[in-house]
Amino acid sequence: MLKRPLLIACFLFLTACQTTQDAAQADASDQQMQEAHIKPTQIQTSTGVTKVKPFPTAPIHEEDVWQRIRQQISFAPSSHPRVLRRVNWYLQHPNYMDTISQRAGPLLYYIVTEIEKRGLPIELALMPLIETDFDMQAYSHKHASGLWQLTPLIAKHYGIEINPWYDGRQDLIDSTRVALDFLTYLHKRFDGNWYHAVAAYNTGEGRVLRAIENNRKAGKSTDFFALQLPRQTRHYVPKLIAATQLLKQQLMPFPAIANIPAITTVSLPAATILDRNPQWSMLAELNTGYARFPALLGGPNRLIMPIDKAQQWSDYAKNLPTMPSDQWQTYTVRRGDSLSVIAANYELSVRQLKSFNQLRSDTIRIGQQLVLPVLADKHYTYTVKSGDSLWRIAKQFNVSVNKLKQWNALSSSTLQIGKELTLFLTAP
Repeated sequence: MLKRPLLIACFLFLTACQTTQDAAQADASDQQMQEAHIKPTQIQTSTGVTKVKPFPTAPIHEEDVWQRIRQQISFAPSSHPRVLRRVNWYLQHPNYMDTISQRAGPLLYYIVTEIEKRGLPIELALMPLIETDFDMQAYSHKHASGLWQLTPLIAKHYGIEINPWYDGRQDLIDSTRVALDFLTYLHKRFDGNWYHAVAAYNTGEGRVLRAIENNRKAGKSTDFFALQLPRQTRHYVPKLIAATQLLKQQLMPFPAIANIPAITTVSLPAATILDRNPQWSMLAELNTGYARFPALLGGPNRLIMPIDKAQQWSDYAKNLPTMPSDQWQTYTVRRGDSLSVIAANYELSVRQLKSFNQLRSDTIRIGQQLVLPVLADKHYTYTVKSGDSLWRIAKQFNVSVNKLKQWNALSSSTLQIGKELTLFLTAP
């Protein structure tokens, strides 16, 4: 087994060789495309500026998704100290990729396919590794959430639904769509420079634009590595480059993920509440956008499903509870009620309440009966005490820290004594 210094030396040697080869290939690519009429794809130079080269040969035929990515990597290798430090970090944590591959297993084929459909650099498929270690429920202190760490502002701008029942930033399909839309916009905004675009994804386009302009006015290089950016962002792009180079040059193992679809989507009737059938408990892990699973309210009319469970779901869905049933309750309208008052009392939107009851207007009358969902959760309020932490509270109530954060819109793990937390506990 190679020792770490020798691995890094190999990395540097391969980097130098690869840089020379890429330069020669880039010069020849225009003529190759004219002769072979091959559709071009993007290649990243050491400064992050987009050039073109022919598409790789049949990456979809690889048996492993990591190798499918590896075959298409086009970002130029780098020997910058920030990149090498991250390479060294990966090499010091040889089991890290085991965890990553386990988490990414159900997700990566879908992400890679969506990136290929758009003709974007395949390296973007590794951004969830850099952002969240492929954790779909991750929160940050900047109020970003989900696999791609989308902020509420960006998410809502691109049409993601965020409500007390559903947060599309934690949904694989919604979040991937928006992240790739946003990255496409940033690529155009920064004149085809992917390093600048990725940096702007992390810290905001305004900061990157100001850093570029400041360097330009000072007669300095506007290369990413020359920009004065926040510390996190200065290391963000190098982390991505390091990960791609580790995969490209095979400096450490990436446990195989089968290059076949692992998930599919199935239709979901509006306002569905699943029963407690154990066979569907695994759906919570793939549909983390639903804050109060198994109440599937407020989100898209679809579920993400392991592909081998789709037929079972089809059979099960035929017998889903319909309104009214023991999973729905009736409510009699009283004096002073309005749809907005009732909706707020039951943590619903007016739109949902109207949908449940097939109402065409906001007018209701005293004595009218409405149907409302009966949730399988017990609403509980917990007051933070001295010595409490999210981990301790989560352990006490047998829930996850991520769910506590999701239920209470917490972007930080810091708690204040006296703060009230809302928990939705499984009814006995």
